[in-house]
Amino acid sequence: MSTLVVVGSQWGDEGKGKVTDYLAQEADVVVRSQGGNNAGHTITFGGEKFALRSIPSGIFNPKIKNVMANGMVINPKQMLEELRGLEARGIKDYQLFVSNRAHIVLPYHEMLDGAYEAFKGDKKIGTTKRGIGPAYEDKASRIGIRIADLVDPELFKATLSQTLTIKNMELKMLGLPELDFDTVYNEYVEYGKQIKKFVTDTSLLLEEEIEKGSKILFEGAQGVMLCIDHGTYPYVTSSSPTGASVPLNAGIAPRYINNVLGICKAYTTRVGEGPFPTELDGDLAHYIRERGHEYGTVTKRPRRVGYLDCVALNYARRVSGINYLALMLFDVLSGLDEIKICYAYELDGKKINTVPATLSELERVKPLYVTMKGWKEDITNVKSFDELPLNAQLYLRKIEELTKTEIVLFSVGPDRLQTIKLKDIF
Repeated sequence: MSTLVVVGSQWGDEGKGKVTDYLAQEADVVVRSQGGNNAGHTITFGGEKFALRSIPSGIFNPKIKNVMANGMVINPKQMLEELRGLEARGIKDYQLFVSNRAHIVLPYHEMLDGAYEAFKGDKKIGTTKRGIGPAYEDKASRIGIRIADLVDPELFKATLSQTLTIKNMELKMLGLPELDFDTVYNEYVEYGKQIKKFVTDTSLLLEEEIEKGSKILFEGAQGVMLCIDHGTYPYVTSSSPTGASVPLNAGIAPRYINNVLGICKAYTTRVGEGPFPTELDGDLAHYIRERGHEYGTVTKRPRRVGYLDCVALNYARRVSGINYLALMLFDVLSGLDEIKICYAYELDGKKINTVPATLSELERVKPLYVTMKGWKEDITNVKSFDELPLNAQLYLRKIEELTKTEIVLFSVGPDRLQTIKLKDIF
């Protein structure tokens, strides 16, 4: 047995999809353990680009078992649309398994998500308004509807009747139109019939694969700094994208996790609101954003960009159990005269080496930088560490020094072939 968890070590959008796709070529099983269609993975191979929202990244390989685990919140309508889109592009031979314990996203979740964001005004979180937060709220409130309910028409009728009564009160209170039970039921019961063939107890499936000695890859959505417990609260997602959350969200024992690979960009980006200590603006921000095509996979929103923040990276390493790093979009930094790396913060005149718990403190921190010399060479065709310009090599080594974590993979372009593996950990 070999298991590897791939987690975003920043604020999401680090390139997890590419790494998962790259590593999935060696995997027997790929598992998506949390989140929903609020997160997107962009995968490029063979000259084609695919944007995945909730389907695991192993879907392109017919030999791989793809698992949507119990920790996810699944929008049935969007999931089926995504599968149809893949099939229209020739991805028809795949193995997909959906947890019967995963919760589902319904129309009222999306309506409530948008309404709550609007009410927050300038304090808005910056959600994708895909209904993910309200779906997790219902899960915690014990009025959520699960996949097991959806695929049983009578059970779905009973659970929807109870929950929609509550949700219509909430919609009315917010001045939103109430939803008709028959309309929602008739639409979604059909989705349940289409999804039923994929539904199973994925916890049991994973245990069987572990016992067989399969290689299992766990992919996360978003990044550690958006964790509901350990992120920059309240500007976070509604679940935990950490390596530590995987056993719970996938229904397996913690002892089965071998390694956690933290994915980070060679710089830092963020979508949505919230503090961002190393954020850049002006010409340098524009240069990095355009070279890195830093626009949201799902929302197309321009991402905020900044220098690499090793304080946040070390924090993510600690709370998520990261023991290896993969550095993405390294080629984006080519052409700069100098590049800075944040190694510590200054808060109210004192040097600190961790992320403060409160926004008021995080908004006051000043990043302390080490300045590295840049490189002008094009590195998009390098095949090894030794082919990198000296200053690029030194940049990688400085990150390893500051994070006390080995970089085992770096990327110099979007294609699978532009991925350089320095060590085999899977």
